[in-house]
Amino acid sequence: MKTMSCRDLGGACDLPLAGETADEVIKAQDAHLKEIVAGGDTAHASALKEMKGRWKHPMAGMKWYKAVKRDFAALPEG
Repeated sequence: MKTMSCRDLGGACDLPLAGETADEVIKAQDAHLKEIVAGGDTAHASALKEMKGRWKHPMAGMKWYKAVKRDFAALPEG
């Protein structure tokens, strides 16, 4: 299990997001962003917008995705 923060993924806080894979951590951040913005948090609104727009621009989205996977792989277990 590895942990990245919301901020590590482009968000606005240091909430730890854990997963066995980078994809699990990314999914956890997606859920976090949707939930917190729906609750009225404006600090995360730009990160949610970026998340939604990432897949509308596949080249930029893949660049971000590969960077996250690389950063996740470099993290120590635990």
